[in-house]
Amino acid sequence: MKKHLTKQEEFEIMKLVLDKFLWLGIFILGFGFWRMIASPESLGYSFLIVISGAILLIIFMVMIVREYEYMK
Repeated sequence: MKKHLTKQEEFEIMKLVLDKFLWLGIFILGFGFWRMIASPESLGYSFLIVISGAILLIIFMVMIVREYEYMK
């Protein structure tokens, strides 16, 4: 027999998972900016790292908006 989660429990789990995406995106952005400052000769690669962090944060934003619309 399956146990079902309440809406509050689902929301708490969603917050924990999406919080990890947020921290990961911020870390990747910070690492990319640090690489830009530390080694300007590899500016293209550092810029790609920053772009990947931004894409991760955009995915995070889309997931939040979708979940908010779903709960509304």
